[in-house]
Amino acid sequence: MTGSAPGAGRPPARLTALLIDASTEAVRVSGGQVGGVYLRSGAAGLLRLAVLAGLPGPLFKPWWRLHVDRPFPVADAYRLGAEVVLANATEAMRRYPQFAAGLPFPFGSLYVPVVGGTTTFGVLTVLRPSAADATAVLAERERVADIAGRLGARLLRLAAPGAAGGDAAGDTGEAAGEAAAGDASEAAGEAAAGDAGAAVVTWDDEPVCVPPPVARRAQGRAGGFTWDPVGDTVTADAGLPALLGAPAGRISGSSAALADAVTPGDAPRTLAALRETAAGRPPPLPLYARSGDGTLRLLELWNDGAGGPSPEPRRVHGLVVEPGTGAAADAAADLLPEGVLCLDRLGLVRYANPRAGQLLRRAPAELLGRPLWEAVPWLGGPVGEDHLRAALLSPGPIRFHAGLPGEPGAHASALDGSGADGTWLDVAIHPGPSTLTCTFRPAHRVPEPAPEPDEEGADVPDAPSVAPLYRPIALAIALSEAVTARQVSAVVMRELLPAFGGRRLAIYLLQDRRLYLAWENGFPAGFLDPFEGVGLDAELPGVHTLTSGRPLFFDSMERLTAAYPGIALDATRGSRAFLPLIASGRPVGSCILGFDLPRRFSSQERAALTALAGLIAHALEKAQRYESEAALARGLQQALLPRRLSSHPRVETTGRYLPGTQGMEVGGDWYDVVESGDGLALVIGDVQGHGVQAAATMGQLRTAVRAFALGDRPPDEVLSGTNHLLIDLDPGLFASCCCLRLDPVSGAVRAARAGHLPPLLRRPDGRTEVLDLPGGVVLGVDPRARYPVTELRLDAGAVLALYTDGLVERPGVDIDVGVEWLRAALAEAAVASERPSLPALADRLTATARHTTDRPDDIALLLASRVGEGLDLPRFRAAPRPHSP
Repeated sequence: MTGSAPGAGRPPARLTALLIDASTEAVRVSGGQVGGVYLRSGAAGLLRLAVLAGLPGPLFKPWWRLHVDRPFPVADAYRLGAEVVLANATEAMRRYPQFAAGLPFPFGSLYVPVVGGTTTFGVLTVLRPSAADATAVLAERERVADIAGRLGARLLRLAAPGAAGGDAAGDTGEAAGEAAAGDASEAAGEAAAGDAGAAVVTWDDEPVCVPPPVARRAQGRAGGFTWDPVGDTVTADAGLPALLGAPAGRISGSSAALADAVTPGDAPRTLAALRETAAGRPPPLPLYARSGDGTLRLLELWNDGAGGPSPEPRRVHGLVVEPGTGAAADAAADLLPEGVLCLDRLGLVRYANPRAGQLLRRAPAELLGRPLWEAVPWLGGPVGEDHLRAALLSPGPIRFHAGLPGEPGAHASALDGSGADGTWLDVAIHPGPSTLTCTFRPAHRVPEPAPEPDEEGADVPDAPSVAPLYRPIALAIALSEAVTARQVSAVVMRELLPAFGGRRLAIYLLQDRRLYLAWENGFPAGFLDPFEGVGLDAELPGVHTLTSGRPLFFDSMERLTAAYPGIALDATRGSRAFLPLIASGRPVGSCILGFDLPRRFSSQERAALTALAGLIAHALEKAQRYESEAALARGLQQALLPRRLSSHPRVETTGRYLPGTQGMEVGGDWYDVVESGDGLALVIGDVQGHGVQAAATMGQLRTAVRAFALGDRPPDEVLSGTNHLLIDLDPGLFASCCCLRLDPVSGAVRAARAGHLPPLLRRPDGRTEVLDLPGGVVLGVDPRARYPVTELRLDAGAVLALYTDGLVERPGVDIDVGVEWLRAALAEAAVASERPSLPALADRLTATARHTTDRPDDIALLLASRVGEGLDLPRFRAAPRPHSP
């Protein structure tokens, strides 16, 4: 059973129903709010999100498809066939920094492979509230694993020929539970239609988005209380504790406890209303508030008096009502002075009060039933969508300010602080199990964010403002281009320290259980010398952060010395952050950030730095692999290229090789001159790609060509034999090649080409032409390929030039232009009667490339010239350099 390609039709209903059932059940048993299933795509190496329960699909489009080799928990669970448990955001940042940088919100998650028999179909995933560690979610993990196991068994049956009928008949116990959803009849219908005979369960459509399962709440609940202001005592009836979900003793303690339980997060307003009512000035309308999960509450107050102000405080009676989600709740919210929107967890607007229409400049009818980002377009855009994602994935309310666009109905995003008409809204989104409540109220100016309290009470300055979402992404982009440890360190110095106001950086790498300094900047000369090569048993914060896997933050140097008495300090003031560099669970090293002044590291900054450390660790791990591979490749290539060329008294040859300067600086270009009977074989080739594999394949091909040429085989047989060898080796690469056999005495040449650029011939009279030889396809593609042979003559004093595309190819320019440039350069070499100098000509033709610091490809050049009997080969003097294409 295979999901259809986008736009080509719906996935089979039976498959969709199974995935929805598994996702929603996993959400329910794990206490989560979001669930989903990734399935294999029809495209190799790709996973696609098939079902998403509890989130709007368009807001999470970047996560719809995922390659199995990416460093993400879903990919690891699928590729390794093992469960991945991320108890909280800190664990996610440490183990999967790229994933955490994309979704930097406080949630935990579970990822369980869906396996049937020996086939891994996909991954069942659940996002749930954060936990202390993996042991705290052991029971939930086992329940989700059980669901994944049952889903794998069902998908295995579904994938088999005649699956739908077999599944319906052989799953009797489960069919009873599924009958309510119509699964059995649906499966039978599909079987009758012959829709379930495919051999593979895959998905290539957009994800199906469904709401999460929500336990039904009692509607229209109420509870009452009496407050005596003289003794500040509260007496609650039996209904109030049940409604508030709090012990009666907690509510009855005092007016402050009552206010906090009834209106969490807005207790001062409720306390003020209680006091006003006790003084004889009750509010004219019920108070409206929201519970911690976003549920609307009405609070009505009255006193014992006959009305009017009173010099003595009176007892206050109150009624707390949760009218539910029906008409009563809508009518109550209609009276609120602030705008209210209720969204389901798929982002659709389910309710809008009149005030919301006024503030958002939309009639309520235009809002209902539409996604928020479509109903109010100026609330969309990357920033607005990120706030909504945060509300969907975070346990607490999300607050921000939005500037209204200048013209009513305008669609310009104003979340960046560019309210065109100066009107601002204070927006709050309160998440709940099944709904999100959004409130809007006018805000005349955008206030500065309040500083977070210092957890330890130290008098340290606030950290500079940091864009926590931009920095990980910006750093990740910059690190993707760094290929050595030095380049990684330079990127960190350039991107990371300025963002956090740091001045000092030290990066240590782990080798043989000791830490060695790889990069430092800003520390006093010689200060770090005593720490070079310290073992993992040293009592140092840079060691402890790596061995424990936890970052260490010290807001002042006093706190650092208190934690590590006797440690050497490079300054009397300042603050330090010690970050573990761990990639794919393997320790790489540690990173030390130094700041000149004491400062408080906010929780947001600590989370961001932890994620950034993970990105740095992965980049350094990649750099270490790269440097090892580059050293191996360079040595391999030097060993494989010819140390000297075969010679003949009647023929002079010279070659040049220039490695590319981008990437590993090794590739698959080669040239060679081989004795072939009583003649010489001139060969040039280019293996696709770069790196160790390209260099190794080049060595194999060079050896094969030499072997065939030494047997005095004609050029077409040399290329055919090498072609078969490359196909048999199956390295996944192809190669171009040009092979010529030269008779030094007569000058006769027989030439064959396999997808390579045509040779150039400069005749003794200076005429230079491109030898447009007929040729066959590149080597390694077609075992039946034929390579036609062309016969020509190399006169005494003529020069033959063989080259690879790196010498003539330029970005954005047709390669024929480059070939013509090389032809002109060869033609402009003037002839003199003195001794020849082919090496000077080779240097001349490669001079432009040699002085180019950014060569994307390697370059090979082979020149050959024949000396006639009694004739000296002419010397080429330098002519004006032609313009490079």
